[in-house]
Amino acid sequence: MYQQKTRENDDSVLAFIEQVEKPTKRADAYKLLEIFAETTGYQAKMWGKSIVGFGAYHYKYESGHEGDAPLVGFSPRKQTFTVYVATGDIKREDLLQKLGKYKMGKGCIYINKVDDIDVEVLKALLRQSVRFLQETYPS
Repeated sequence: MYQQKTRENDDSVLAFIEQVEKPTKRADAYKLLEIFAETTGYQAKMWGKSIVGFGAYHYKYESGHEGDAPLVGFSPRKQTFTVYVATGDIKREDLLQKLGKYKMGKGCIYINKVDDIDVEVLKALLRQSVRFLQETYPS
């Protein structure tokens, strides 16, 4: 049976951020922590070893695959920050055009630093993502 690798756990978010080597990246991780918590109203939780997640939802696909994931989250990776928001939401495209400097992955956004993006647009994107996921996967 499939065992989900990235699960919510009780590891310390602050201890994780303190392990970020570059001081500027660590400072940006704290900025993102504040932005995400303030915007979503959810407490930060570790998901796996490297994702700071906010809120949670349970998904189940038509294929039968199901699991749990954070509503939104971020990870201070070595090269960039990975920002996790909902995929499949067509409303996010308008916001992404206003976000600033970023790259798009399959299901995530990559930013180099917080100063590269419009924080107010990020907040709107977080709110939209939470709303979309809660409507798509009601508890």
